[in-house]
Order: sequence, then C-alpha cells, then structure tokens
Amino acid sequence: MAIGDLAAVSSTDTHYVDVGAYDVPGYGSVYLVDAERPAVVDPGLGTNVDLVIDALDEVGIDDLTYVLTTHVHLDHAGGAGLLAEAFPGATVLTHEIGVDHLIDPSRLVAGTKAAVGDQWQYYVDPKPVPEDRIEPLSGGDTIDLGDRTVDVIHASGHAPHQVVFHDRGDDVLFSGDAGGIRPGGTGDLFQTSPPVNFDLETCLDDAATIAERNPGTICFGHFGGTDFSPALMDEYAETLSAWVDRVREKRAELNDDEAVVEHFAATADPIEPWGARKTRAEYRLNVRGVLGYLDDD
Repeated sequence: MAIGDLAAVSSTDTHYVDVGAYDVPGYGSVYLVDAERPAVVDPGLGTNVDLVIDALDEVGIDDLTYVLTTHVHLDHAGGAGLLAEAFPGATVLTHEIGVDHLIDPSRLVAGTKAAVGDQWQYYVDPKPVPEDRIEPLSGGDTIDLGDRTVDVIHASGHAPHQVVFHDRGDDVLFSGDAGGIRPGGTGDLFQTSPPVNFDLETCLDDAATIAERNPGTICFGHFGGTDFSPALMDEYAETLSAWVDRVREKRAELNDDEAVVEHFAATADPIEPWGARKTRAEYRLNVRGVLGYLDDD
C-alpha cells in the first residue's frame, strides 16, 4: 500500500487507510469499522486526518458514532480531537487513565517531544477533545456498535492507558502496540518498548491474553492487519524477552546509558520500509524504554 490507500481487512467490515505517519508508507494504520454505529480505531498523528475523512467517504460512512483509541500515545490518538471536530456527533472513547490527556494534551505533548526528539517534525499539536465529547473505558467494558459488540481488554504493559479492542462480530482484534510491530515487507515482529511505562512482565501477560482470545484477524497498531495465530504472540514474547536481555547485557558492558542507546542505534540494520533514519529513531526510543524498566526492576 501507498500513503492514502484504502483496503479491506480480510473478509470483514473493517477497512484500513494508510496515513503515512513519519512519511513511512504503512506506518500509520487507521481502521474504519463499517458498523451500524460506525467507528474509527486509532486516528493516528493527526497530520493526515484529511485522508481518514476521505476514506470514510469512500467506504460510504457519512457520520461517525465513535472514535476509539487503544492508547493515548500521539501516533495513535493525536488525531482524536481533529476527528471529533469534523464529526460533531462522535464520542471519543479511551481508557480512563488517558481521558485527561486528551482533554488537555499539554503534558502528553511535552512527554512526546522529550521521547521522540527530532521526530517531532512529523507531528502536529493535537486538538483538545471537549470534556463532554469523551467517555472513559475500563477493562471488561463493552462497546455497542449496533450490529456487533466490541470487548475492551486492559493491556497495560506498553502503557498504563492501553486497551485492545475485540470486535466479536467480525472476530477482529485491534492490538494497538500490545502485539508488537511488523513492518511491511518483513515477516518478523519487532519490539515496542518506549519510555516511560514499558513493563516486560505485563507485556508478556498482554501477549498471552491476545493469544487466549485467538481472533480470526489481528489489526496491528502499525502496518495493517493479518490472519491471526497464537504463534504470533509466542514469537512476540520471545522477541521482547530477548530484546530486554540484549539491552541489559550491553548496559552491564558499557556502564553508560547514552552509550547503550547509541550502540543500538548505530548497529541496527535498516528495516524496510522504515529505512535507516526511522530504524535508528525506533531503536533509540525502545532502548530508553528498556533502560527505564531496568531501573525500576
């Protein structure tokens, strides 16, 4: 797919539009659920919200009932306020821990700038979501889309405000960053371990929870969806554990956290379609998350 392209997810009523986050094809996965009460899942950075609106029109959705965010990191939820403005009847749903961050995104913006450095050039300042347009979610809740029900599952290893959504009607699970990331063109899952809340043990629990759900289709937070097998989550658990071990060992060797960060950034093989620049940025971010976890461990 190219930036702006729209595609169906398997044989479901879910569509995927590529909004090209960070100018990387496939990185911005925004999902459109063509239900009786239509929803958008993870509206992305907000930089290309016009592509989401155009895709909704192409699918035949002329109004939204819900904007669902798996978590409030800005590469997933930065466009929530812009979509709420474009669709005045839509309600934004996010985990209760994240509600205040979407109403007043100032702390979220400051934290994101500190975490992503010069990648901030690809973001836009998020538009606050009006307090009367947002509702909190908790694990165990359900969302009624009219012709189907969506289960809300708390999955806090990546971030305390993260949930995954399981659309039982089409048996599609939207994993946010709880299931890892699989860049287009590779068959491998890569770690997502950003600061400041990454927790290995909880991430492993989240992967096991997704495996137990065993949906027909998994829609990753980036690079689209695929047919699901529990073996995918076994792979992700192994990837995460090995990744944390690598960072732990390199920290013991170098005894300098900045040197550890730069070691992994400098030695990372470029991953397509990220390319060298984005691959290095991803490694820097993910190493910092593991170092924070090791400090608290």
